[in-house]
Amino acid sequence: MPYDAIIIGGSYAGLSAAMQLARAGRAISVIDSNAPRNRFAAASHGFFGQDGAAPRAMIAQAREKLLAYPDVHFVNGTAIHAHAIPGGFAIDLGMGDTLQAAKLVLAFGVVDELPDLPGLAGKWGKSVLHCPYCHGYEFKARRLGVLNVMEKSAHQALMIPDWGPTTFFLNGGAMPDAGTLEKLRRRNVSIEPAKIVALEGTEKDLSGVRLEDGRVVDLDAIFTGSRTRMASPIAEQLGCAFDEGLLGPVIRTDAMKMTTVPGVYAAGDIARGMHNATFASADGVMAGTALHQALVFEPLAA
Repeated sequence: MPYDAIIIGGSYAGLSAAMQLARAGRAISVIDSNAPRNRFAAASHGFFGQDGAAPRAMIAQAREKLLAYPDVHFVNGTAIHAHAIPGGFAIDLGMGDTLQAAKLVLAFGVVDELPDLPGLAGKWGKSVLHCPYCHGYEFKARRLGVLNVMEKSAHQALMIPDWGPTTFFLNGGAMPDAGTLEKLRRRNVSIEPAKIVALEGTEKDLSGVRLEDGRVVDLDAIFTGSRTRMASPIAEQLGCAFDEGLLGPVIRTDAMKMTTVPGVYAAGDIARGMHNATFASADGVMAGTALHQALVFEPLAA
């Protein structure tokens, strides 16, 4: 096999896996389409030693450090198709280009399926937010909202008051049950039942939420738990099993990040319910070290 491992995805999870394998002296290729999920955010927060750093700068720094290892190869492109071959796997890059490796790490990430509201898309990652741990502090004590998009939205609305005064926008959805309403009251969450027609403000900065009845509720940021989907069909092509996570499907893995397909590992947002840069990196470390040990010990057991 030309490579010991191919890593599909070059963000936090993929590069963390790559570092473990590179330091073990293994020949690896990292395929990356240069579209990390957090590319819409100006800064990444809560990551050890990197709080406030720009996501792309963090990725560029990690790539630079990886390139110091002689057996690391980067491919700027997209993995189109994957299939098993004797002794490993083949990855089709399109235009007739194919790579082969003994094992794979899937770290291609997920895509957010955003609510279809005028004015929302341009504000995503800036004043329309997903994770309060990642971005809540930057809006501390300002006017905050939570958009009702799923069953867990009420749970999110109960959390957000720790960062500022919060309005729960039902957006024409059903009123929460009596028990949840009491919890929201105790957390001083205001409830707005009316349907939203648009988000007001500049392209990036939210100033308010316009309701169907013409009212505008002044707001500085709104949180929403977007539904996610796989950014690549590769896991399905390989036959990996999926489970339903909090926000969408996740690839089923064991404690060592092995999928249900032997020799294929998965790390990051595609393989866990809670999405966070630190978790993604930690998953990558586990996948990389587990894959390396498999390369060592599987031949010894034959």
